[in-house]
Amino acid sequence: MSFFRKKEPSQDNTGRSGEVISSILAKDMRVNGEVHFKGKARLDGIVEGNIRGEHLVLSESGRVHGDLELINLICYGTVEGNIKAQQVTIHETAVVHGNLAATSLTVEPGARLNGEITSSQQQAAAQSSLPAPEPDKS
Repeated sequence: MSFFRKKEPSQDNTGRSGEVISSILAKDMRVNGEVHFKGKARLDGIVEGNIRGEHLVLSESGRVHGDLELINLICYGTVEGNIKAQQVTIHETAVVHGNLAATSLTVEPGARLNGEITSSQQQAAAQSSLPAPEPDKS
């Protein structure tokens, strides 16, 4: 029997990559303007502006009024804007009003989505099926 155990990380503090959340915007905070970040961030407050970054956890109290461009989004809160990400998970408490483009999308029953959903892979396939431009013969 061991007195010291390795503590298992919770889903709220780490992602699939095991990376610990390095930035938190608290529930009582409001940001007006662009937000750019690296690593993993958690948003419990309100952002009025666009967000660009790597991995974002938007909590139930979190709200974004702007566009998101991310690698990974885990959404429990509200987004009023367009989302572009490689991997998106929309949980049952989430509300999304805007277009969503993702390579991988998971939506739990009960989540509310209002907008157009497209797959980034579909867009890439459509562009690659277009005929190549003819070379300039000048």
